[in-house]
Amino acid sequence: MIEENLKKYSGVGDCPVRNVLDRIGDKWSILVIGLLGDCGTLRFNELNHKIGNISQKMLTVTLKSLEADGLLSRKIYPVIPPRVEYTLTPLGESLLPALEHLTNWAFENMPEILDSRKAYAER
Repeated sequence: MIEENLKKYSGVGDCPVRNVLDRIGDKWSILVIGLLGDCGTLRFNELNHKIGNISQKMLTVTLKSLEADGLLSRKIYPVIPPRVEYTLTPLGESLLPALEHLTNWAFENMPEILDSRKAYAER
């Protein structure tokens, strides 16, 4: 089944898996999705504070990309200063179980991965 799908979508731009991983596989997207999944609706500054080490520009770019893909929604309130809130869409929420499995796998296997990296570097 996997082999069939890989042949079917062998073109880089046509492959759904590559396309999605390119979009969410950056440094920040999974973290933003996870935070919104855990916390619900968050304002820009709340996200920025919870992440800690992300620039405002990079957070803005990440949020725009996730919004463009339909994974989160952005609500602007007509107040001064502007208040903007971000919430996962149902599509974004549907990604949470897969991210939870990936997160669990990473935590369970990180010691082995680090050992392997160390052994590889020593060769």
